[in-house]
Amino acid sequence: MVTITIAFAIIKKVIGLRVTREEEMTGLDATEHGLPSAYAGFAMSPEYIEEGNEPVVVDGDVPVAEAVTVKKVPSFEEGDHKFTKVEIVCKESRFEALKSAMMNIGITGMTVSHVLGCGLQKGKPEYYRGVQVEATLLPKVQVDVVVSKVPVRTLIETAKKVLYTGHIGDGKIFVYDVENVIKVRTGEEGYDALQDVE
Repeated sequence: MVTITIAFAIIKKVIGLRVTREEEMTGLDATEHGLPSAYAGFAMSPEYIEEGNEPVVVDGDVPVAEAVTVKKVPSFEEGDHKFTKVEIVCKESRFEALKSAMMNIGITGMTVSHVLGCGLQKGKPEYYRGVQVEATLLPKVQVDVVVSKVPVRTLIETAKKVLYTGHIGDGKIFVYDVENVIKVRTGEEGYDALQDVE
């Protein structure tokens, strides 16, 4: 213990034990290794706010009816058998609630992908170790659902209700027309391919 104390006292006097404040703010990944982050594959969340630079507060005052605007939504009519793909991009933390809500309205399947993305930040600055940085790609979940029997409007309203907080990052919903659906295992096509019936 005595030897260590003496050694560290000498190092502190000669070259110092800590890096400079600027290097702390930038991060040693960049200054020592020349990397934006040593944690490849992980999005780094802002940890510190530099004194005097307060982030813009997002108040979440967008009415729920305006949270997701859909100009054209195909409707299902008995015997019409129109197929519509609905793509939902949302926060990972809301996925379980979204999945349960989708199953409750009767969808027969979904495809889920982990994606990275960001939207227009509406002037909200991002900070990393106290330094303002450009917007980064954040982890998201993309849920794809093809429906025919379940009304598209019901699916959209259910997703909006589950995902809505009024804050940036609630997600987006995209609606596409689908020409045909084929179930590989049985060879069924069209409406029958979407029904989970043996």
